[in-house]
Amino acid sequence: MSTTAQVADTAADTPRPVGPPRWARVGLGLIVPLTLLALWQLVTVAGLYSPSQLPPPADVLSAAIDLLGDGALWHHLAISVQRELIGYLAGAAAALALGALIGLSDLARRLLAPTVEILRTVPSLAWVPLLLLWLGIGEQPKVVLVAIGAFFPIYTTTASALSQVDPQLIEVGRAYGLRGAALLTRIMLPAAAPSILNGLRLGLVNGWLFLVAAELIASSKGLGFLLIDSQNTGRTDIMLLAIVLLAGLGKISDIAFGAVERAVVARR
Repeated sequence: MSTTAQVADTAADTPRPVGPPRWARVGLGLIVPLTLLALWQLVTVAGLYSPSQLPPPADVLSAAIDLLGDGALWHHLAISVQRELIGYLAGAAAALALGALIGLSDLARRLLAPTVEILRTVPSLAWVPLLLLWLGIGEQPKVVLVAIGAFFPIYTTTASALSQVDPQLIEVGRAYGLRGAALLTRIMLPAAAPSILNGLRLGLVNGWLFLVAAELIASSKGLGFLLIDSQNTGRTDIMLLAIVLLAGLGKISDIAFGAVERAVVARR
């Protein structure tokens, strides 16, 4: 047996290093949040801030229980989640379609990519007045703003990933008679799947950021509205509760999508 083969066999037989168990990883991830919670409690107990500026964690929990009791919190949560899901799906569909077009066509890239890149730099709040003028103050501008937020990360990663697919893979596909949609779905998308999934994940998180921007300005319900309403009424406990809930929803959706991403990548 050659030296190269022996090295390959030895590498194959060598067990891969095993990372820390899942409970250890979760425990490490909880250290900083629990430390911040403890510091929050210590700061309020020491009186460094008044309760109107920084209420203790127990007051925030009490506010959550009160809002859950009368059903208001569930209503705000449901509205925000609904807006996020609808806007995200619309933005993702448009981004995947345009990203695929620009990633596959040099003409489309030269024609459309510069304009899309310019629009990508527009801050989220800059879209709000225009959307309110065009679409009114109903649900449409909020959903469209979420779609805009989700669109750009997904578009960017899709176009970039498809344009960087190994040309040899494409040539193999064409050698087997694949063209157009068949080449895209059977060769290019599987090759670019990890990057595209990462873009979809980033778009989901970005959608939450744009949702808050919409609900802060033109809304009568949702977690963003809860933030601005609690500021106007001096309820800092509810304000902090809304921030915690937004962070929690963003993290939960990111974890869920991460699990889907790992499952898809594992099947490749």
